[in-house]
Amino acid sequence: MAGTTTDNQGMELNERAGLILRALVQSYIHDGQPVGSRKLSKSTGLSLSPASIRNVMSDLEELGFIAAPHTSAGRIPTPRGYRFFVDTLLKLQEAQGSDISDLQKQILVDDTGDARELASSVSSLLSSMTEMAGLVTLPRVSHVVLRQVEFLPISNHRVLAILVVNDHEVQNRILHLDREYSESELKRAANYLNTTYAGKELNKVRDLVIEEMRLTQRSMNQLMIDTISIAQQALTIDTPAQEYVMAGEAQLMNFHELSDIDKLKQLFEAFNQKREMLGLLDQSIVADGVKIFIGEESGYQLLGDCSIVTAPYRVDDEIVGVLGVIGPTRMAYERVIPIVDVTAKLVGAALKSAQ
Repeated sequence: MAGTTTDNQGMELNERAGLILRALVQSYIHDGQPVGSRKLSKSTGLSLSPASIRNVMSDLEELGFIAAPHTSAGRIPTPRGYRFFVDTLLKLQEAQGSDISDLQKQILVDDTGDARELASSVSSLLSSMTEMAGLVTLPRVSHVVLRQVEFLPISNHRVLAILVVNDHEVQNRILHLDREYSESELKRAANYLNTTYAGKELNKVRDLVIEEMRLTQRSMNQLMIDTISIAQQALTIDTPAQEYVMAGEAQLMNFHELSDIDKLKQLFEAFNQKREMLGLLDQSIVADGVKIFIGEESGYQLLGDCSIVTAPYRVDDEIVGVLGVIGPTRMAYERVIPIVDVTAKLVGAALKSAQ
């Protein structure tokens, strides 16, 4: 239909209603004060009287896009109004060249490749640039290269496997095998794996060993049988639980709608419940580009007064983590979204260059 805007749920607004909703949302985001018809009649550029605008506002209220707080005759956006604004009315600002330059200078992977240090630095940057809370998950380790393996007998069919992976990372694990193995048998198996597979990705080594077993099943000697039996348990990737780093939570106290002591307690309780926060961030991993949760869209009631803007970051086209910003629903989406998007791209590039 000409002259209308439609959101992703099929809700339509005519051009006049869309302009008034946009002006109302932008005004409320800017100063945090309920917006009246007189103010809108001056800011929309439409030749409409305050009475005509009140009629449109009444329609918007019936549709659930705006609401009247108890203390004012003005109106404020609802989560539904913010969603329509973000999906159909928002005009994004391009990230400023100076912002990008500052980010490029500060998003660096140091010589130690410390992922936590990078996440901490980037979360602080996001918080500083947006004046809200920034969060970054630690990058998932997707490429684990086997350098050396050693097996030591313990007791009762148990063997200690010591794996050196990537540069200097050591992983230990206890293997429960179907029989006792002597020290010499374990040494022969380790020597074979080190000679044949050192320098290859760990997730591929196990598959290569199993494939070799399939191809040479009839001619396998005892060394091969022993090696395969041990390798099937030993050569699995030890994936640590996903973690995230958060910075700037105190910035949220500067927004009056979040500064109530009870709301602050709820917010900080939410931030401390890492399982729920990680579940929310996991939803962003499957997203293509920036994802925005407004109010209770996150599925997390404690964040009902907040919006979260997230974006996954990639290395070699593989998503390895997520970063984002948490603030009030009254956030400057047109500025925050490009900052989050660009930061995700720069973090991926920095990790790629450090490989």
